[in-house]
Amino acid sequence: MAADESVDYEALLERAKKKLPLKVESHERFKIPEPDVMIEGKTTAIRNFADIVDTLRREPDHLLGYLLRELGTAGTMEGTRVVFKGKVATSQIVDRIDNYVSEYVLCSECESPDTNMVKDGRVLILTCETCGAHRPVHVRKHMKAEEVKEIEAGKVYDLLIKDVGKKGDGIARKGEFIIYVPGTAKGVQVKVMIEKVSGTVAFGTLVR
Repeated sequence: MAADESVDYEALLERAKKKLPLKVESHERFKIPEPDVMIEGKTTAIRNFADIVDTLRREPDHLLGYLLRELGTAGTMEGTRVVFKGKVATSQIVDRIDNYVSEYVLCSECESPDTNMVKDGRVLILTCETCGAHRPVHVRKHMKAEEVKEIEAGKVYDLLIKDVGKKGDGIARKGEFIIYVPGTAKGVQVKVMIEKVSGTVAFGTLVR
């Protein structure tokens, strides 16, 4: 190869490199289906839940468990859909799914969705098929069986009201339970007697 041809080749190669994007957005093709949410009486359904988990390449039980914890409600899978107890806003569901994707799906190095979760001892590791990066996944500890049963009808508990529902009832949480308490305000510490427990949802009254 002649010297001038070598120079021309190097110049063309350098020019081509400069035209390449700084970051290849491999996740652009990754589009999460928008949750098809429907309020059905006193329940909320995600009718395309199966499509969502297929896109994320995760086990349905894993995503469902995450949503139940983050939304503070109970729910079950019914075929290809999920049904939550109570009315849940679409925006809340979308927000929680986005958080799940950031935590359990996207690679933190190249943002590729082509990842797998594997266990290394007690640690859950997210490994990327695209760039080979791996990182530990933050996993919240599950409540022990005896701790889950600590909410009992007729007993009194000290609770912090963390939110207020659409009907004006205060909402507190203890373990996996969400507790509705009428006549309270957000941020108030109260004593509450539990009147009824249904699954992981409880209803109580203020102890004066």
